[in-house]
Amino acid sequence: MRIAIRAFAAFLIALAGPVHADETDIVLKEAAGRDAVINNCGACHSLDYIKMNAIFLDKAGWDGEVTKMIKAFGAPIDDADARTIASYLVANYGK
Repeated sequence: MRIAIRAFAAFLIALAGPVHADETDIVLKEAAGRDAVINNCGACHSLDYIKMNAIFLDKAGWDGEVTKMIKAFGAPIDDADARTIASYLVANYGK
C-alpha cells in the first residue's frame, strides 16, 4: 500500500512539471559599469543585495564590499573591473 501511495505521489509531482519560485528579475540602473556589475557580481550572488545594501553603503562601504568579495571570497575580478564596479555602485546605489 505504501509503495502505491509513494508511486502515485511521484506521478503527481512529475505531472505538475517544473516549479519556479515567485522571483522577479532584478533590474539595475542603466549607467556606465552596469555590465561589469551584472557579469561579475551576478555570477556569484543575487543582484538584489545591491539594492538591499544601498541604504547603508557610501563610497568607503562599497569600496570595502568590492574588496571583500575579491580578497575574502575569492571573486575573480581584475583591478580595472573592480574600480568600474565600485564606481558604478557608488554613483547609482551609494548613500
